[in-house]
Amino acid sequence: MLAICLAMLETEEDQRRFTRLYEAYEKKIYAVALRVLGDQPRAEDAAQQTWLQLLRSWERVSALPWEETEGYVVTAAKNCALDILRAEGRTTAFPEDWDPPAPEEHEEEYHYLVSLIRALPEGYRRVLELKCVEERTNREIAQRLGIKESTVAARVLRGRTMLKERLEKEGYIYAAV
Repeated sequence: MLAICLAMLETEEDQRRFTRLYEAYEKKIYAVALRVLGDQPRAEDAAQQTWLQLLRSWERVSALPWEETEGYVVTAAKNCALDILRAEGRTTAFPEDWDPPAPEEHEEEYHYLVSLIRALPEGYRRVLELKCVEERTNREIAQRLGIKESTVAARVLRGRTMLKERLEKEGYIYAAV
């Protein structure tokens, strides 16, 4: 798989960075996919899809600081596995004990925000993960999930509103900058 991916990259610098990424996260991507899907063949498919997805987003991925790549890669793996489940006509909630990587600073706030997003209804949660974590456009999200672009826009708006209302209910004050 690595050789195929490297052939798709243009510069030696990109190839070196991708090789580093592959060596650092190959096992982790597979483990996430296996945990979501529950069997080896589908987890291998999801892992391959994840690497292809990372290549399609290479400009964005390669621009990330190294310490932020783990969260991005793990989320991409989870999303590819969930896409396989969705294509099969069934979905499963991501395991509650799964702990996404968090930045060392503001770790408590990060975990709290992750728990709020997890508590959203599936349609909103999935769209917000793709929009906010993977930084996908509405068009990309619509294509990936097989829904209309207007549906994506509405879910992003409603999902963010739900998060804002929940935070305000708990005493957080939203201040537009």
